[in-house]
Amino acid sequence: MAFSEEAISELRSIIEKGIGPEDGAAANAIPGTTCVIVDRDGTELFAHSAGKRGIKSKEPMTLDNIFWIASCTKMVAGLACMQLVEKGQLSLDDAAQVEELCPEFKNLKVLKDDGTFEEKKNGITLRMLLNHTSGFTYSFFDETIRDWSHPVGIDEFGGDIKEILKFPLRFQPGEGWAYGVGIDWVGILLQRKTGLTLNDYIQKNICQPLGLQNVNMLPTQAMKDKLAYMHSRGQDSKIYPKDHIYRRPLVASTPEETASIFQSGGAGLFAKPQEYARIISVLLNDGTDPKTGVKIVSKATIDEMFKNQIPKFPNFGRQGIPAANPDFTHELPDLYPVADNPPQGWGLTFMLSGASDASGRSANTGHWAGLPNLYWWADRDHGVGGIVCTQILPFADPAVLGLWGQVEATVNKHLRLIKEVK
Repeated sequence: MAFSEEAISELRSIIEKGIGPEDGAAANAIPGTTCVIVDRDGTELFAHSAGKRGIKSKEPMTLDNIFWIASCTKMVAGLACMQLVEKGQLSLDDAAQVEELCPEFKNLKVLKDDGTFEEKKNGITLRMLLNHTSGFTYSFFDETIRDWSHPVGIDEFGGDIKEILKFPLRFQPGEGWAYGVGIDWVGILLQRKTGLTLNDYIQKNICQPLGLQNVNMLPTQAMKDKLAYMHSRGQDSKIYPKDHIYRRPLVASTPEETASIFQSGGAGLFAKPQEYARIISVLLNDGTDPKTGVKIVSKATIDEMFKNQIPKFPNFGRQGIPAANPDFTHELPDLYPVADNPPQGWGLTFMLSGASDASGRSANTGHWAGLPNLYWWADRDHGVGGIVCTQILPFADPAVLGLWGQVEATVNKHLRLIKEVK
């Protein structure tokens, strides 16, 4: 597959128009972004960077810049975990195995809305951790957890495992849906089962087979030298420079400091967008890298990852997420609005929104995001996917959401034109 010059020109124009004046003074401007589109053959249909590396930087954003991809990590950690499921080393539905590897779960309690605790009644399975029905949440998405954690609070991005270990549950396992640290626990499970650090496992079993040199939880100096700057959008809708919130992997200077960093399955990766897009092409190609022919996981595993795991919660995304920490996120009344509110689904680590007339995506599409406004999708029916990357807080930035929507809709429009020509 190849895009026409018209398609490439239109996509490039959309991205360039999303970039505002260099001083960030325009409301809803984006300082810099990278967008990559791939197909199931591993062909890079489109790759473009626009704007600047940082609002106060003189350097342009380029395809070589590195982004902290935050929760876009979850899909990669899920692939790593599912390799072990394929081998029979981990079970999706064996709560006893999970508790054996994570004995901390034996004493977990459920924090109720009124601030009191009740005993955990159900076992936690790997499937629950992967589909966010385990009961774990994030403090910046949950006001009750936030308030319980005060006066000190919880720092999910401090690079300290103790921050993850302190979380109580917010509901009985399997009896609700909430987005949270469950996939951090998946990473812990993997490490304890294999004896490898999560990053070492991902490098050995995903990055090296795909030839990826710039997807890493412990960024190399070359990656640090190309790091995109972090920003925040103020209440005036203007962009301001911001200190990076995931600091420890970036400032560790000794082997001891590096070894002490918690390797987060939920948010730990830094990546070059073109290399992350290679992983998206593996999803599109049923688990096999279309460029090298290396099988990362089987088609059956990809099918399971794209299967709706939570049919009894068809409106989970419409229960809303509060801005429990407004520095990190806007309030979200619906994770992914679709006309007429069809049933929503969640696979193993990502959302299944169903078909959307607005974007043109098919029903067989997985997608998710990263806190500093990165958004990826993989449409298996159309055989195309991509990622739009920025480094802007809070999450659910209207300008970046609008850019993502325009990009995906334009991609699907031109796919239709290609099919009509054929």
